Amino acid sequence: MRGFFIGRFQPYHFGHHEVLRRILDEVDELIIGIGSAQESHTMDNPFTAGERILMISRAIEDMDVKKRVYIVPLEDIYRNSLWVSHVRSMVPPFDVVYSNNPLVIRLFKEAGVKVVSTKLYRRFEYQGTEIRKRMLNGGDWESLVPKPVVEVIKEIDGVGRIKDITNKDV
Repeated sequence: MRGFFIGRFQPYHFGHHEVLRRILDEVDELIIGIGSAQESHTMDNPFTAGERILMISRAIEDMDVKKRVYIVPLEDIYRNSLWVSHVRSMVPPFDVVYSNNPLVIRLFKEAGVKVVSTKLYRRFEYQGTEIRKRMLNGGDWESLVPKPVVEVIKEIDGVGRIKDITNKDV
């Protein structure tokens, strides 16, 4: 069975990591969709699709995954009625979708696809908004993401980017 899991992963963190681990216990193969792939260099979406792919692929190497994992960037199309067909055209075929996003769940259910809600892992601690806020304010963000993600963020000066994009013109 092949599953599909989508997120923005801004950045990929231990909450995603735990959900991914659980999903991989249930499927033979997994497609990870990088949502809003066209977005980058904003406070809500500071990292490019390529950087997010790098974060995830390096983090799952540490998981010693023995199953096939495909990571596919997916741009938004801003037309919900066509979104599921857009996703299907961009990724390998899948049997089940894993999500907690109400809109994603609704759209895939309307398209007749089996959807499984994922149990969130320490949601109030592991969330992109909190991690980005800590990066901006000099807080401890490194303990919230896998070590390979820390390395990618440092490699691209992700913290510097977040600080730069939040500065206002003088």
